Amino acid sequence: MCKRRGKRRLLRALTVLAVGGSVFQLGSCDPTVRSTLLTGLSTTTEALAQTLIQTFFTSLQNNNSTGTGGLTTT
Repeated sequence: MCKRRGKRRLLRALTVLAVGGSVFQLGSCDPTVRSTLLTGLSTTTEALAQTLIQTFFTSLQNNNSTGTGGLTTT
């Protein structure tokens, strides 16, 4: 259990370092390059989120149509 906490802390620290470092690097970048990079990241993030949401609802529909369970409410 202690090893998991250590790995999680290390992962969080590396994530913060990577994001923070990226922000500093983008600050000194050419504005055109920075705009292009941020637009690409935004488009990729939006597409990934849309795909995950669509997959989630598709799996819910498949569970309900086959009668294998799915989510039930009371």
